[in-house]
Amino acid sequence: MLIRASALGGIASVFGSYLLRSLGVDVDAHQHWADYLSASAIVVAAVINILGVQLGAFITGLSTIAKFGALALLALAAFVFGGAAGGTVQHFTTGGTAVQPALFGLALISVLWAYDGFADISFASGEVKEPQRNLPLAIIIATLLLILIYVLANLAYLYILPVSRMPASKLVAADTMSALFGNAGVAFISLVVMISAFGSLNGSMLASPRIFFAMAEDRLFFGAIAKVHPRFRTPHVAILLAAALGVAMVLTRTFEQLTDTFVLTMWPFYALSVAAIYRLRRTRPDLRRPYRTIGYPVVPAVFIAGAVYLVVNAFIASPLQTTVVFGVLLAGVPVYYLFFRGTARPSDRQ
Repeated sequence: MLIRASALGGIASVFGSYLLRSLGVDVDAHQHWADYLSASAIVVAAVINILGVQLGAFITGLSTIAKFGALALLALAAFVFGGAAGGTVQHFTTGGTAVQPALFGLALISVLWAYDGFADISFASGEVKEPQRNLPLAIIIATLLLILIYVLANLAYLYILPVSRMPASKLVAADTMSALFGNAGVAFISLVVMISAFGSLNGSMLASPRIFFAMAEDRLFFGAIAKVHPRFRTPHVAILLAAALGVAMVLTRTFEQLTDTFVLTMWPFYALSVAAIYRLRRTRPDLRRPYRTIGYPVVPAVFIAGAVYLVVNAFIASPLQTTVVFGVLLAGVPVYYLFFRGTARPSDRQ
Protein backbone atom coordinates (compact mmCIF):
# COMPACT_ATOMS: atom_id res chain seq x y z
CA MET A 1 0.00 0.00 0.00
CA LEU A 2 2.88 2.36 0.75
CA ILE A 3 4.76 1.52 -2.44
CA ARG A 4 1.94 1.83 -4.96
CA ALA A 5 0.40 4.89 -3.30
CA SER A 6 3.76 6.69 -3.41
CA ALA A 7 4.11 5.85 -7.10
CA LEU A 8 0.65 7.17 -7.95
CA GLY A 9 1.23 10.32 -5.93
CA GLY A 10 4.65 10.98 -7.46
CA ILE A 11 3.44 10.60 -11.06
CA ALA A 12 0.39 12.75 -10.37
CA SER A 13 2.62 15.46 -8.88
CA VAL A 14 4.44 15.78 -12.20
CA PHE A 15 1.09 16.18 -13.98
CA GLY A 16 -0.11 18.93 -11.63
CA SER A 17 3.15 20.89 -11.73
CA TYR A 18 3.48 20.85 -15.52
CA LEU A 19 -0.20 21.68 -16.01
CA LEU A 20 0.30 24.86 -13.99
CA ARG A 21 3.54 25.61 -15.86
CA SER A 22 1.75 25.19 -19.23
CA LEU A 23 -0.74 27.84 -18.07
CA GLY A 24 2.07 30.22 -17.14
CA VAL A 25 1.51 29.87 -13.39
CA ASP A 26 4.44 29.91 -10.93
CA VAL A 27 4.43 26.41 -9.45
CA ASP A 28 6.45 27.38 -6.35
CA ALA A 29 4.01 30.12 -5.44
CA HIS A 30 0.93 27.96 -6.01
CA GLN A 31 2.02 24.49 -4.93
CA HIS A 32 -1.35 23.83 -3.27
CA TRP A 33 -3.09 24.22 -6.64
CA ALA A 34 -0.64 21.77 -8.19
CA ASP A 35 -1.51 19.29 -5.43
CA TYR A 36 -5.25 19.68 -6.03
CA LEU A 37 -4.80 19.19 -9.78
CA SER A 38 -2.67 16.12 -9.10
CA ALA A 39 -5.33 14.64 -6.83
CA SER A 40 -7.99 15.32 -9.48
CA ALA A 41 -5.88 13.50 -12.08
CA ILE A 42 -5.76 10.42 -9.83
CA VAL A 43 -9.55 10.45 -9.53
CA VAL A 44 -10.01 10.77 -13.31
CA ALA A 45 -7.55 7.92 -13.95
CA ALA A 46 -9.46 5.75 -11.47
CA VAL A 47 -12.76 6.42 -13.25
CA ILE A 48 -11.21 5.58 -16.63
CA ASN A 49 -9.88 2.27 -15.37
CA ILE A 50 -13.13 1.33 -13.68
CA LEU A 51 -14.92 1.85 -17.00
CA GLY A 52 -12.71 -0.79 -18.64
CA VAL A 53 -9.17 -2.07 -19.13
CA GLN A 54 -9.30 -1.47 -22.90
CA LEU A 55 -10.03 2.24 -22.45
CA GLY A 56 -7.21 2.61 -19.92
CA ALA A 57 -4.75 0.76 -22.15
CA PHE A 58 -5.74 2.87 -25.17
CA ILE A 59 -5.10 6.16 -23.34
CA THR A 60 -1.79 4.86 -22.00
CA GLY A 61 -0.72 3.87 -25.53
CA LEU A 62 -1.53 7.29 -27.00
CA SER A 63 0.31 9.13 -24.24
CA THR A 64 3.36 6.87 -24.69
CA ILE A 65 3.57 7.78 -28.37
CA ALA A 66 3.31 11.48 -27.47
CA LYS A 67 5.96 11.11 -24.77
CA PHE A 68 8.55 9.37 -26.93
CA GLY A 69 7.92 11.70 -29.87
CA ALA A 70 8.25 14.85 -27.78
CA LEU A 71 11.42 13.73 -26.00
CA ALA A 72 13.00 12.75 -29.31
CA LEU A 73 12.06 16.18 -30.71
CA LEU A 74 13.49 17.91 -27.64
CA ALA A 75 16.79 16.04 -27.98
CA LEU A 76 17.01 16.83 -31.69
CA ALA A 77 16.21 20.52 -31.14
CA ALA A 78 18.76 20.80 -28.33
CA PHE A 79 21.64 19.56 -30.46
CA VAL A 80 20.58 21.41 -33.64
CA PHE A 81 19.68 24.81 -32.15
CA GLY A 82 21.31 24.59 -28.71
CA GLY A 83 24.58 26.23 -29.72
CA ALA A 84 22.90 29.62 -30.02
CA ALA A 85 21.39 29.13 -26.54
CA GLY A 86 24.75 28.46 -24.91
CA GLY A 87 24.77 24.71 -25.37
CA THR A 88 28.15 23.02 -25.21
CA VAL A 89 29.58 19.53 -24.70
CA GLN A 90 31.67 20.99 -21.87
CA HIS A 91 28.53 20.74 -19.73
CA PHE A 92 28.96 16.94 -19.81
CA THR A 93 31.87 17.17 -17.37
CA THR A 94 31.80 17.81 -13.62
CA GLY A 95 34.26 20.70 -13.95
CA GLY A 96 36.86 18.86 -11.90
CA THR A 97 34.50 18.22 -8.99
CA ALA A 98 34.80 14.70 -7.63
CA VAL A 99 31.69 12.52 -7.71
CA GLN A 100 30.93 11.24 -4.21
CA PRO A 101 29.86 7.55 -4.23
CA ALA A 102 27.26 8.07 -1.49
CA LEU A 103 25.56 10.93 -3.31
CA PHE A 104 25.77 9.00 -6.57
CA GLY A 105 23.87 6.17 -4.90
CA LEU A 106 21.18 8.55 -3.64
CA ALA A 107 20.83 10.03 -7.13
CA LEU A 108 20.26 6.53 -8.49
CA ILE A 109 17.07 6.33 -6.42
CA SER A 110 15.37 8.91 -8.62
CA VAL A 111 16.94 7.56 -11.82
CA LEU A 112 15.70 4.03 -11.19
CA TRP A 113 12.12 5.25 -10.96
CA ALA A 114 12.32 6.24 -14.62
CA TYR A 115 12.87 2.56 -15.43
CA ASP A 116 10.45 1.06 -12.92
CA GLY A 117 7.67 0.43 -15.42
CA PHE A 118 9.50 -2.72 -16.54
CA ALA A 119 7.69 -4.64 -13.80
CA ASP A 120 4.24 -3.07 -13.99
CA ILE A 121 3.04 -4.98 -17.03
CA SER A 122 3.37 -8.22 -15.08
CA PHE A 123 0.74 -6.99 -12.61
CA ALA A 124 -1.87 -7.24 -15.36
CA SER A 125 -0.50 -10.49 -16.82
CA GLY A 126 -3.81 -12.25 -16.25
CA GLU A 127 -5.35 -9.95 -18.85
CA VAL A 128 -2.52 -10.15 -21.42
CA LYS A 129 -3.04 -12.23 -24.57
CA GLU A 130 -0.37 -14.92 -25.10
CA PRO A 131 1.62 -13.87 -21.99
CA GLN A 132 4.40 -16.39 -22.62
CA ARG A 133 5.31 -14.52 -25.79
CA ASN A 134 4.08 -10.98 -25.20
CA LEU A 135 5.26 -10.34 -21.63
CA PRO A 136 8.99 -10.90 -22.27
CA LEU A 137 8.79 -8.99 -25.56
CA ALA A 138 7.01 -6.05 -23.96
CA ILE A 139 9.44 -5.83 -21.05
CA ILE A 140 12.65 -6.23 -23.07
CA ILE A 141 11.73 -4.00 -26.05
CA ALA A 142 10.19 -1.27 -23.90
CA THR A 143 13.17 -1.19 -21.51
CA LEU A 144 15.64 -0.87 -24.38
CA LEU A 145 13.61 1.96 -25.94
CA LEU A 146 13.36 3.66 -22.55
CA ILE A 147 17.13 3.52 -22.06
CA LEU A 148 17.61 5.13 -25.47
CA ILE A 149 15.14 7.99 -25.00
CA TYR A 150 16.08 8.60 -21.34
CA VAL A 151 19.80 8.92 -22.10
CA LEU A 152 19.15 11.12 -25.15
CA ALA A 153 16.88 13.43 -23.18
CA ASN A 154 19.38 13.80 -20.35
CA LEU A 155 22.20 14.52 -22.78
CA ALA A 156 19.99 17.23 -24.27
CA TYR A 157 19.31 18.75 -20.84
CA LEU A 158 23.02 18.73 -19.98
CA TYR A 159 23.97 20.20 -23.34
CA ILE A 160 21.79 23.25 -22.66
CA LEU A 161 21.91 23.52 -18.86
CA PRO A 162 25.12 23.07 -16.87
CA VAL A 163 24.98 20.81 -13.84
CA SER A 164 25.31 23.83 -11.54
CA ARG A 165 21.93 25.17 -12.73
CA MET A 166 19.99 21.93 -12.40
CA PRO A 167 19.56 21.81 -8.59
CA ALA A 168 17.60 25.08 -8.77
CA SER A 169 15.33 23.76 -11.52
CA LYS A 170 12.25 21.77 -10.55
CA LEU A 171 11.10 21.38 -14.17
CA VAL A 172 14.28 20.71 -16.16
CA ALA A 173 12.52 19.88 -19.43
CA ALA A 174 10.61 23.17 -19.35
CA ASP A 175 13.74 25.17 -18.53
CA THR A 176 15.59 23.49 -21.41
CA MET A 177 12.86 24.40 -23.88
CA SER A 178 12.73 27.93 -22.43
CA ALA A 179 16.41 28.38 -23.23
CA LEU A 180 15.81 27.12 -26.76
CA PHE A 181 12.48 28.66 -27.78
CA GLY A 182 11.30 30.93 -24.96
CA ASN A 183 7.74 30.80 -23.64
CA ALA A 184 6.43 28.92 -26.69
CA GLY A 185 8.88 26.10 -26.01
CA VAL A 186 7.90 26.02 -22.35
CA ALA A 187 4.20 25.77 -23.20
CA PHE A 188 4.81 22.98 -25.71
CA ILE A 189 7.00 20.74 -23.56
CA SER A 190 4.87 21.38 -20.47
CA LEU A 191 1.81 20.22 -22.36
CA VAL A 192 3.58 17.11 -23.62
CA VAL A 193 5.03 16.21 -20.22
CA MET A 194 1.60 16.75 -18.70
CA ILE A 195 0.04 14.33 -21.21
CA SER A 196 2.89 11.89 -20.65
CA ALA A 197 2.50 12.05 -16.87
CA PHE A 198 -1.22 11.42 -17.10
CA GLY A 199 -0.57 8.44 -19.38
CA SER A 200 1.92 7.04 -16.88
CA LEU A 201 -0.54 7.69 -14.06
CA ASN A 202 -3.25 5.92 -16.01
CA GLY A 203 -0.95 2.97 -16.69
CA SER A 204 -0.02 2.74 -13.03
CA MET A 205 -3.69 2.90 -12.08
CA LEU A 206 -4.30 0.03 -14.48
CA ALA A 207 -1.52 -2.08 -12.94
CA SER A 208 -1.36 -1.25 -9.22
CA PRO A 209 -4.89 -2.24 -8.16
CA ARG A 210 -4.33 -5.69 -9.68
CA ILE A 211 -1.86 -6.34 -6.84
CA PHE A 212 -4.50 -5.53 -4.21
CA PHE A 213 -7.03 -7.63 -6.13
CA ALA A 214 -4.71 -10.66 -6.40
CA MET A 215 -3.76 -10.45 -2.72
CA ALA A 216 -7.43 -10.33 -1.71
CA GLU A 217 -8.18 -13.36 -3.89
CA ASP A 218 -5.36 -15.25 -2.14
CA ARG A 219 -6.81 -14.18 1.25
CA LEU A 220 -3.76 -12.06 2.00
CA PHE A 221 -5.86 -8.89 2.01
CA PHE A 222 -9.41 -7.95 2.96
CA GLY A 223 -11.88 -9.97 0.91
CA ALA A 224 -13.97 -6.99 -0.26
CA ILE A 225 -10.99 -5.77 -2.29
CA ALA A 226 -11.43 -8.74 -4.65
CA LYS A 227 -14.87 -7.62 -5.84
CA VAL A 228 -15.38 -7.20 -9.60
CA HIS A 229 -17.75 -4.60 -11.04
CA PRO A 230 -20.85 -6.42 -12.36
CA ARG A 231 -21.03 -4.35 -15.53
CA PHE A 232 -17.49 -3.25 -16.39
CA ARG A 233 -15.76 -6.43 -15.12
CA THR A 234 -12.96 -4.44 -13.50
CA PRO A 235 -11.64 -4.64 -9.89
CA HIS A 236 -13.39 -1.39 -8.97
CA VAL A 237 -12.92 -1.64 -5.20
CA ALA A 238 -9.16 -2.18 -5.59
CA ILE A 239 -9.00 0.75 -8.02
CA LEU A 240 -10.88 3.02 -5.61
CA LEU A 241 -8.55 1.99 -2.77
CA ALA A 242 -5.47 2.76 -4.89
CA ALA A 243 -6.95 6.14 -5.85
CA ALA A 244 -7.74 7.04 -2.23
CA LEU A 245 -4.21 6.17 -1.10
CA GLY A 246 -2.68 8.10 -4.02
CA VAL A 247 -4.74 11.21 -3.23
CA ALA A 248 -3.70 11.03 0.43
CA MET A 249 -0.04 10.79 -0.56
CA VAL A 250 -0.07 13.62 -3.09
CA LEU A 251 -1.77 16.00 -0.63
CA THR A 252 0.63 15.31 2.24
CA ARG A 253 4.08 14.70 0.73
CA THR A 254 6.42 16.36 -1.77
CA PHE A 255 7.45 14.86 -5.10
CA GLU A 256 10.97 14.13 -3.81
CA GLN A 257 9.60 12.39 -0.71
CA LEU A 258 7.25 10.28 -2.81
CA THR A 259 9.90 9.16 -5.30
CA ASP A 260 12.44 8.31 -2.60
CA THR A 261 9.81 6.39 -0.62
CA PHE A 262 8.70 4.42 -3.65
CA VAL A 263 12.13 3.35 -4.86
CA LEU A 264 13.52 2.61 -1.39
CA THR A 265 10.58 0.39 -0.53
CA MET A 266 10.26 -1.24 -3.96
CA TRP A 267 13.79 -2.38 -4.70
CA PRO A 268 14.25 -4.68 -1.68
CA PHE A 269 11.23 -6.61 -2.96
CA TYR A 270 12.64 -6.72 -6.47
CA ALA A 271 15.82 -8.20 -4.97
CA LEU A 272 13.84 -10.77 -2.97
CA SER A 273 11.80 -11.72 -6.04
CA VAL A 274 14.93 -12.28 -8.11
CA ALA A 275 16.59 -14.17 -5.24
CA ALA A 276 13.58 -16.52 -5.28
CA ILE A 277 14.90 -17.87 -8.60
CA TYR A 278 17.81 -19.54 -6.79
CA ARG A 279 15.60 -20.95 -4.04
CA LEU A 280 12.88 -22.26 -6.35
CA ARG A 281 15.37 -23.96 -8.67
CA ARG A 282 16.73 -25.79 -5.65
CA THR A 283 13.49 -26.57 -3.79
CA ARG A 284 11.06 -26.93 -6.73
CA PRO A 285 13.03 -28.32 -9.68
CA ASP A 286 9.83 -29.89 -11.03
CA LEU A 287 8.04 -26.56 -11.59
CA ARG A 288 7.04 -25.74 -15.16
CA ARG A 289 9.16 -22.77 -16.27
CA PRO A 290 7.80 -21.04 -19.39
CA TYR A 291 10.27 -18.16 -18.91
CA ARG A 292 14.02 -18.67 -18.85
CA THR A 293 16.41 -16.45 -16.90
CA ILE A 294 19.00 -15.15 -19.36
CA GLY A 295 22.54 -15.30 -17.98
CA TYR A 296 21.64 -17.41 -14.94
CA PRO A 297 23.20 -17.46 -12.33
CA VAL A 298 25.33 -14.33 -12.99
CA VAL A 299 22.68 -11.85 -14.18
CA PRO A 300 20.35 -12.33 -11.17
CA ALA A 301 23.35 -11.98 -8.83
CA VAL A 302 24.33 -8.65 -10.44
CA PHE A 303 20.76 -7.40 -10.07
CA ILE A 304 20.62 -8.38 -6.38
CA ALA A 305 24.02 -6.77 -5.70
CA GLY A 306 22.80 -3.50 -7.26
CA ALA A 307 19.65 -3.50 -5.14
CA VAL A 308 21.63 -4.20 -1.95
CA TYR A 309 24.03 -1.36 -2.76
CA LEU A 310 21.12 1.03 -3.27
CA VAL A 311 19.49 0.24 0.08
CA VAL A 312 22.68 0.05 2.16
CA ASN A 313 23.95 3.32 0.68
CA ALA A 314 20.61 5.01 1.52
CA PHE A 315 20.93 3.91 5.16
CA ILE A 316 24.46 5.34 5.30
CA ALA A 317 23.86 8.59 3.39
CA SER A 318 20.34 9.36 4.66
CA PRO A 319 19.82 7.27 7.82
CA LEU A 320 16.83 9.08 9.35
CA GLN A 321 14.58 9.18 6.30
CA THR A 322 15.51 5.64 5.26
CA THR A 323 14.81 4.30 8.76
CA VAL A 324 11.39 5.98 8.83
CA VAL A 325 10.50 4.57 5.41
CA PHE A 326 11.46 1.03 6.37
CA GLY A 327 9.77 1.42 9.76
CA VAL A 328 6.46 2.13 8.02
CA LEU A 329 7.08 -0.73 5.61
CA LEU A 330 7.78 -3.22 8.40
CA ALA A 331 4.49 -2.27 10.05
CA GLY A 332 2.99 -4.66 7.52
CA VAL A 333 4.49 -7.63 9.40
CA PRO A 334 2.28 -7.41 12.51
CA VAL A 335 -0.71 -6.56 10.31
CA TYR A 336 -0.14 -9.79 8.39
CA TYR A 337 0.09 -11.90 11.55
CA LEU A 338 -2.96 -10.26 13.13
CA PHE A 339 -5.32 -10.38 10.16
CA PHE A 340 -4.17 -12.66 7.35
CA ARG A 341 -1.79 -15.42 8.46
CA GLY A 342 -4.61 -17.77 9.38
CA THR A 343 -6.67 -17.09 6.24
CA ALA A 344 -4.03 -17.22 3.50
CA ARG A 345 -4.31 -20.16 1.13
CA PRO A 346 -1.75 -22.87 2.01
CA SER A 347 -0.27 -22.87 -1.50
CA ASP A 348 0.53 -19.17 -1.18
CA ARG A 349 2.64 -19.70 1.94
CA GLN A 350 4.96 -22.28 0.41
